[in-house]
Amino acid sequence: MNCKQGTAIIIGQMTELLDRINQETYAKSLPLFNGSSIGQHFRHIVDFYGCLANGATDGRVDYANRQRDARVETEPGYASSVLHHFFEKLDVVDEASFIEVVADFSAELNEERPVVQSTVGREMMYAYDHAVHHLAMIKMGLKSVSPALEVDKNLGVAPSTVKHWNQQ
Repeated sequence: MNCKQGTAIIIGQMTELLDRINQETYAKSLPLFNGSSIGQHFRHIVDFYGCLANGATDGRVDYANRQRDARVETEPGYASSVLHHFFEKLDVVDEASFIEVVADFSAELNEERPVVQSTVGREMMYAYDHAVHHLAMIKMGLKSVSPALEVDKNLGVAPSTVKHWNQQ
């Protein structure tokens, strides 16, 4: 499996879940998340894929310069369509192409930000791992606000962990 296939799988998992979450549950402020919503976690994932999709065509990605589209936070169907759009942009880019990543290690406004060399494939791996991490939190949030909603037990779990479970 290559990085594009992995990206297609996780975006498929996310859009399948987005299709089943109602708007009220999606946008509800949760104490578990210190007032954030499931939609805000999805928006964060979508933002990273957007930065990568746009950066892959420009040759430079800056994950700190995110769009933060409030509509993605409140409308699960819209979030799903935006994810599909970003995947379509990534699907035509060569995974082996080089890309610069603008790093961000400081909260200081005028701190210099180093530029790191990477590849589109490596950044797809990063976005995938980042999505897995947030999907684990989303799954916890869904259990607290909508316990009747069935969620795949492997959602938000790294493939290596699922393999380990299957070996046991």
